[in-house]
Amino acid sequence: QVQLVESGGGTVQVGGSLRLSCVASGRFFNSYAMGWFRQAPGKEREWVGVITYAGNSAYYADSVKDRFTISRDNANNTVWLQMNSLQPEDTAVYYCARSKYATAMTGASSSYDYWGQGTQVTVSS
Repeated sequence: QVQLVESGGGTVQVGGSLRLSCVASGRFFNSYAMGWFRQAPGKEREWVGVITYAGNSAYYADSVKDRFTISRDNANNTVWLQMNSLQPEDTAVYYCARSKYATAMTGASSSYDYWGQGTQVTVSS
């Protein structure tokens, strides 16, 4: 059984930074790509980005490109989302998710089979 636990959310002012962590339990963490999603109140869940199983490539939604960075440490079953230059529209619950694939860079929710419980990020102006 795979469990994903996010942490690091909180409230930050516009222009600030936060780093979210996602720790995975279970085997073969290093065999799957890992993604980040977010969901703002009243909106549909939005894909943020994804990193390959090896951590050598990452892809991002246009809305966060050049501001957010995904990285991972396979030795410690951890993936991070570094968020810089935060804006009010970044306010959402952020979720990490395990892809069904090693390298498929997709934002489709159906391509992910395990999800964390989410962590709240609030950007205040």
